[in-house]
Amino acid sequence: MTEYTILTKFRNKEQFDILFAWLQAKGKTCYNLFAISADPKNPSGDVEDQMKVFESKDDFFNDIHFKMMFEQDLQWLKNAEKVIVLLPAGNSVHIEAGIAYGVWKHLILIGKPEKPESLYLIFNEQYDTIEDFLTTL
Repeated sequence: MTEYTILTKFRNKEQFDILFAWLQAKGKTCYNLFAISADPKNPSGDVEDQMKVFESKDDFFNDIHFKMMFEQDLQWLKNAEKVIVLLPAGNSVHIEAGIAYGVWKHLILIGKPEKPESLYLIFNEQYDTIEDFLTTL
C-alpha cells in the first residue's frame, strides 16, 4: 500500500516530477508513473520521443508492453489510499479516475478543468495548483 498514486498525461512529466518530489520530501509514499517507460526500447529517451513510439502501435490490444502497463496501472490504483489526478490529463487518466471512484478511492483533483463536467464531482478534494494542495499536507 502507498499513500498516493498520481495520474496525469505522460507528456505532463515536468509537473508530475514536481508533485512527486514534494510528496516524497513530506515523507509521503507515492507510486512513480514514470517507473515504466512508454518505449521499452528507449527507456531513458525524451518523453516526446517515447510517446511517438507508444502512440504508433497499430495492434496495441495485443502488445505485451501495453498489457504490462495496464496491469501495473490497475495495481497502483488498487494499492493506493488516495488517487491524485493532475491536470492536464487525457482520456486514459479519466478512465483510471473512474476506476478509482468505482473501487471507492479518495480522489483529489489538482488543476482547473478546461470546461465544466458534472462527473468531476467524483473528486473528494479539488485544488487549483500543486502549491494549494501541498499546503494541506
